[in-house]
Amino acid sequence: MKKIFYPAVFHKAEEGGFWISFPDIPECMTQGDDMQQAYEMAVEALGLSITSMEEEGVELPTPSEPCAITLEPDSFCAVIEFDMLAYKKRTSSKAVKKTLSIPEWLNEEATALGVNFSQVLQEALVQKISQTL
Repeated sequence: MKKIFYPAVFHKAEEGGFWISFPDIPECMTQGDDMQQAYEMAVEALGLSITSMEEEGVELPTPSEPCAITLEPDSFCAVIEFDMLAYKKRTSSKAVKKTLSIPEWLNEEATALGVNFSQVLQEALVQKISQTL
C-alpha cells in the first residue's frame, strides 16, 4: 500500500493547543498541546483508524480535496501523510513462520557462509515491496 493522504482540520482549543478531526473519517479525532504534538498525534490517530478499517475489511473513504473543506473560525486544514508500510514496520513485530524450498547446493553454500536465512529473506522482501510502491 502506498502512502495515503487525508485532510485534517486543526481547531484551536480554548485551553490551548489543538484538537484535530478528519472530515472523511468522523470517528478519527485527537489532540495535541502544540503544533508539533498535534501533527504527530494526527498521524498516529489516522494510522490507527486506517489499520482498524483494513483489519475489519472496510473500504477506505476517498480523501476530500482540502480546498473543498469548510472551515470554522480559528481552524485550518492540513494534509496528513500516512505510510502504511512504515507504520506496520514500527508497530507489528509478530513473527510468522514460513516454510520454503531452495536448491540443496544453495543451502550448503549459504550454511557454510553462516548466512542468516530469515534475515536475508526479510531484507529481500522489504526490498521487493519497496520497489512495487
